[in-house]
Order: sequence, then C-alpha cells, then structure tokens
Amino acid sequence: MTMRATALGIAVVLTLAMGAGRPAWAGAPTEQLRTQIDRVIKVLEDPEMAKEARMVERRTVIRRVANDIFDFSETTRRSLGPHWHARTPQEREEVTRLYADLLERSYIGKIEMYSGEKIQFLGDTIDGDQATVRTRLVIKQGTDIPVDYRMHRLPGDRWLTYDVSIEGVSLVANYRAQFNKIIQTSGYASLVKKLAAKEQEGMQADRELTIKKASQIK
Repeated sequence: MTMRATALGIAVVLTLAMGAGRPAWAGAPTEQLRTQIDRVIKVLEDPEMAKEARMVERRTVIRRVANDIFDFSETTRRSLGPHWHARTPQEREEVTRLYADLLERSYIGKIEMYSGEKIQFLGDTIDGDQATVRTRLVIKQGTDIPVDYRMHRLPGDRWLTYDVSIEGVSLVANYRAQFNKIIQTSGYASLVKKLAAKEQEGMQADRELTIKKASQIK
C-alpha cells in the first residue's frame, strides 16, 4: 500500500479519523469539519466499540458520520462531469447511492487502522459558498502529507465536503477519469452495473461477517 493510498483511505471516508489540536482561529468550515472528526475519534477510541464482536456496529456508526461529512450527491455530480446532465432524477439518485457505498466500503477498513495520527489545521479559504480547508496529516514516520477538503455551503450555513485532495491529487478527478473511460468504452449502463456489483459484494461480505460474529458468541 502506498503512502498516498494510506493517506487517502484515512482521510477520505471518514476521513476524519484523526486527532487534532485546536488553533486560536477557525472559520465555519473548519469548525464543522472538526466536530465530525471528534465524533469519529470517540468511536475509534472507545474500548467497547473496539471489540471484534462489535465491528459491524462500529462500521455502521462510522458510515452514519460519513453522511454528515460528505455531500455524496455533489461528489457524484462532479465525478460524472458532463455525463451527470443526461441522467434522470431517478438515475442520479441511484448512481449517488452506489457511489457513496463504494467510497465508504473502500476506505472504512483503513479508517479502522487509526493509531494516533494527527491532523494539523492550517486554515480555510472561503469564496462565497465554496471553501477549502487546508490540513496536514502527520503520520508516525514523521512524514507530513497535505490534505485539502473542498466544501460547499448548504442552507442553514451547513458546510459539507465534496472532494478531498491528497498531495494535490483529487478524489473527484481520479474517479471522473475512471468513470469517463467506462462510459466512453461501454456506456453509462456498464458503469452502474459495475457499481451495483461492488455493492452486492460488500453486502455479501457484511452478511458473512455477521454470521461469523453470531457463531462466535454462541
């Protein structure tokens, strides 16, 4: 696993599983992001939740926090690029759900690898309803990895993340290239089929894990 992949896994889907010092300043985007970080930390550091028998419950809680951090609809819209405009409301809802599931399942295991890494908040830049929260991920080897959270403001002054950039590499841009290649080569239906297959694989893994845990309890 490359350092960048590790950082992305930790930083993305919940992304926010790191301890952080509180600076004297912070804008609304930073403060809202920090609040969600604290929620994830409590789950990861709870001795009871860390027990193997509660793995399914722990992951359910973390996924719930993910939905309070990310605007998956905006992430999907940007990842599909021009292909989003041709989709019906029903198609948009379907692909957003499948894509969110892919992101969560892809990185939630890496979040559980949390072992005290730190995030330093460097500041946020706000331009109207758009903002970038700049952070630095400090891993135990002493390496600093820049991680930027791109956010937008929703009604009620709520800020949600729609993209994460690790060392200048954007999550959205990466998936946009992959999605575009699939659509251009095999069509939009092929993309949905691939995402749905990933969802089914994940659900089967969840069922097997639940059965395994139940048998261990008996």
